[in-house]
Order: sequence, then C-alpha cells, then structure tokens
Amino acid sequence: MTNYDIAVIGAGPGGYVAAIHAAQMGKKVVVIEKKDIGGVCLNAGCIPSKSYLKHSHWALAAQEASRLGIAMEIKKVDFPKLVQRKNRVVATLQGGIKHLFKENQITYIEGEASFTEDHQLEVDGEKIAARDILLATGGHPFVPPIAGVDEVDYLTTDTFFQMTDLPQKLVVIGGGIIAVELAFAMQPLGVEVTLLEVAPDILLTEDEDARLIIKNKLVGMGITVKTGVKIKQVSRQKIQSSAGTYEFEQLLIATGRRANLELAEQTGIALDEKKRFIKVDQHYQTNIPHIYAIGDLIKGYQLAHVASAEGIRTVDIICGKQEGPVVQRYVPRCLYTDPEVASFGLNETQAKEKGFDIVVKSAPYSGNGKAIAGEETNGFVKIISEKKYHEILGAVIVGSNATEMIHTILAVCEAEGTVDELDKIIFAHPSLSELTGEVAASLFGKAIHN
Repeated sequence: MTNYDIAVIGAGPGGYVAAIHAAQMGKKVVVIEKKDIGGVCLNAGCIPSKSYLKHSHWALAAQEASRLGIAMEIKKVDFPKLVQRKNRVVATLQGGIKHLFKENQITYIEGEASFTEDHQLEVDGEKIAARDILLATGGHPFVPPIAGVDEVDYLTTDTFFQMTDLPQKLVVIGGGIIAVELAFAMQPLGVEVTLLEVAPDILLTEDEDARLIIKNKLVGMGITVKTGVKIKQVSRQKIQSSAGTYEFEQLLIATGRRANLELAEQTGIALDEKKRFIKVDQHYQTNIPHIYAIGDLIKGYQLAHVASAEGIRTVDIICGKQEGPVVQRYVPRCLYTDPEVASFGLNETQAKEKGFDIVVKSAPYSGNGKAIAGEETNGFVKIISEKKYHEILGAVIVGSNATEMIHTILAVCEAEGTVDELDKIIFAHPSLSELTGEVAASLFGKAIHN
C-alpha cells in the first residue's frame, strides 16, 4: 500500500489545480483519473468549444470584411482539418498538465478509483492510503426522457467534439449556454441549425437585456430558435414537437449536466435534499471526516474556474489555513458568443428582492469610438449599484471583449471598492473599456450616457 497526504480523484480543472497547489504546499499527492487528464473542460467542454467558436469567428469576419469592401470568399470548410487543430490545442494543454504534475512530483494514476471499507482507496487492485481525499469527479450530460430518444444516434456535450464530419442540418435540444455557443460555432461553417428549448426562453440564467441581444443575433444569423417547445417524438432524422417537425442529420442534446455521485453513494457520503449534489460544510468537507468535494459535485456554479478556486481553498483548509468558501457573488459568468456576454453579482431583480435601494445605469457600445471604428456596436455595459454607499452589486457586459472587460469591475468590487473608485480610473482612449468609466460616472450624477 502506498501512502499519501492527499489523494485527488478527478483530473479536471478542480482536481489538477488542487493537486498542484497541494504539492507546492509540501504535500505528497496522488491524482486518480479514469478518463482523460484535464477533465470535461479540457477535452469536451470549455477548450474545444472555444476552438470551434474561433473557427466561426473567422468565417464571420470574412463575411464582414466582404460587406465592407475587402472581398473574401470561403470556398470550402475543411472540417477534419479544423478538428485536427482542436485536437492539437487539447493535446498541448494536456501536455502542460502532465509537465506540471512531473515538476511537482505528483503521482498520476489512470484508472477508476473505489473506496474500501475503511474509506481508503483502491485502483485496479492497488490499495492507496491518504490522510485526506478530495473528490473532483465532475458531472455527465443529462438526457431527459424523450419518446424515441433511445432509438436515435444522438450526440451529447461529451461526444459532440468526436464528430469528424460537418452535418448539413443540426438540431439542438436545449437553450442554455453550451447549446447556444455550439449553435454559434456551427452556423457560420454552413450548418443549418435549429435550437429547440422547452423553457419559455433561452439563456434564462442571463440578464434579460443580454438575452434579447443574443436571441436576435441567433435569428439574424439564420438559426431557427423555438422556445416553450414540447418535444413529442424523436425518430431517425426527425423531431416532432409542438412547434413543428424538424429534420436533422445530426442531433445534439444539450440539456444540462448531473453530478457523478457514484463514489459518494458507494461510501455513504451524504447528499443534499434533492439527492443531486454532495452535501458539504463551509470547508468543503463531507459528512465523513477528511473527505472533501468540490466543483460540479456540489451546489453552485458549474464552471471550471469555480472548481479551481474551490480546490485551492480546500487544500488551504487541509493545510491549516482559515479560509472561507468561494463567494458566489464574485464569480464571473461568461458566454462566448458574438457578441460575448459576461456578468457577475446580482441582477436588478435579485438586488431588489434582497432589499437594496438600487441605481442601474448602462452605456451602449454604439456610442463608443473604438466600437464604431471596429464595427462592434452591438452591446452595452451595465452596472447595478447600491444607492447609499455606492456599493457595486453586479454588472453585465454584452459586446466585443466582454469576457475580458468584466474583470475590471469585478476587481474593484472584490477589493471592496465602490462606483466612486471605478469612476476615478483613467481608461485609455480609444478603448471599449471607456464604457465602464462612463457608466460609473453616470451612476451618481456625471452622466455622459444614460
């Protein structure tokens, strides 16, 4: 039996970041992963989707250039070559993680872990002892009970990036972030995309104004968007729904994810009331001492950067530091469409429900010099502030580079700065970030845009 200080089960962004941090804190660490190093995010999520979205941005840029006087023609989309590029990106990042494991003397075991009766681990017959165990096994795609779905060769978000041929017609069941991003990724490459959402609208977790912009953009691109849809029957190459019948060459079911709870159930780890997540305390510890859980296994945002932050905090707690949990209010949430959407904190409705006396201001991209010069006028910067102390409660940015720009406001907010501090920042001209300064100025009397 090999003994370790910390055993991490799962090598996704929660697990591998935690393992590296633990090793740098002087711990002897083992990481166990039954599939691919890097987890879903690296192999079938964040990174592959951004690679494909980059392809679509190239195609959209060519269309825009042609419209504005630089004639460009896309004669052919070599999809297998684009897949190869995605694979190279993934392999590069996998290699980086392996290098960091080696550099930090982390033992990496490929195999499926199980618990023994004394809450230690076993992998392929080999017993592993660890003082502390961190569960970071992520989740899997949720496929709702749809009539006929078991008879269809459909894709999920885990298998979508294994596709090697570009379909002529793609139907996506789902209207969340992943579904919308993949619709954006496919349509500019010449795929006829239909988005079917059961809920009253797409992107219900996003700001209402942001949602409208993205929905209009989807429709403007030629993507069919149907909401409030009841799926009646799925058969080979056809979906019957309350909104009509839609044919497809490829079907993608992107209706959310569920936590991988097998290990928890095996060893008696307590779950939450709805039995969907592992129940943890403020230190990410389960009901069993020295066993912790993070990421998609517990309640909260199912985001890679959240899992990483939780992993680091858990290791710090194990090492004796008095750390609190990740504050959900300070988590940036990003949608990598065109335009991008980024937000954090409370939206207007949430802030009012919590009893805040709020002031909300926004400035459109259409009034910004750099946005106008770059043909990027679709979007806005919005800040939700508390009236008495000028506290920043939340922010939403829709537009080019939104996922980068949001961090300026977030950094001021997390540093306990107010709108007044944000207003004092000198932003370069011309820059899209000037919009942030304009909104901060307008919140309490120095209006440039309303």
